[in-house]
Amino acid sequence: MQLIMNSMQIAAAYILFSLGLTLIFGVMRIVNFAHGEFFTLPLLVMGVTVPFLASGTLPLFASYALGGVLGITLTLLLGGLIYKFALQRFQRDMTGSFVVSVGLSLLLQGIFLESFGGVPNKLPALVEGTVNILGAYITMQRLIITCCALLVAVLMCWTIASSRLGKALRAVSEDHEAAMLQGIPYRRIALAGFFIATSLAAIAAVLLSPVTVSSPIIGSDYLIRGFIAIVIGGLGSIPGAILGSLLIAIIESLGGYYFDPTWATITMFALTMFVLLVRPKGILGNG
Repeated sequence: MQLIMNSMQIAAAYILFSLGLTLIFGVMRIVNFAHGEFFTLPLLVMGVTVPFLASGTLPLFASYALGGVLGITLTLLLGGLIYKFALQRFQRDMTGSFVVSVGLSLLLQGIFLESFGGVPNKLPALVEGTVNILGAYITMQRLIITCCALLVAVLMCWTIASSRLGKALRAVSEDHEAAMLQGIPYRRIALAGFFIATSLAAIAAVLLSPVTVSSPIIGSDYLIRGFIAIVIGGLGSIPGAILGSLLIAIIESLGGYYFDPTWATITMFALTMFVLLVRPKGILGNG
């Protein structure tokens, strides 16, 4: 039961991150390798603002809230600039978007390093205490984070499945030319999908900020795992991103418990290669 609980904690963050990656691929047909920096920026911003605000008379929870709002706002602004001046020009161009997004990722990592420094930063705990759930122990803080992340993921899935925007996103993902002939504004829908994906990465970072050590390159770790998750589940598939994230989380939890993190990472890559050989479109196929 403890391993299941650990896997759920890990999967909650990976699901949010991979949902953003697969949404961008589904709508724009690109893989955004700068997506990890949308996770990094809120953590770095909160690493500066939360201690500063908490050092005054402001309560710790309010400091987290204000720092989180500022981090998400700046990330959305960064995402808008990247979309407007870079990725918008390379929609449905896998090669061009790959080169541009990799270059942007390296550029942003350098800017973050110069702006925030390279020393890892850990924020103070927001909630104290431990709870026992069916014999498995989990800190109250991690339980709240997991529940909030899963709630955001469920809301995201409902939006894609039932809302007017979600139906437009699915139509564009299936056939953007046919969607445009039906009156769906492709560019506006692509922009909306990109902002939703950006906000998912930023929200994941804000939720994980009390338990994560921030650094200018932390987004790269999540990018690798998120990319593995969507490749395993199926590029562009929302259920596939969730399934892939769960598999990666289970491998990390079991591998870290019975062996060591190195073997867990090797197993992830081995599973990715096996899936690509047996089912190149992923377990659930392309969305």
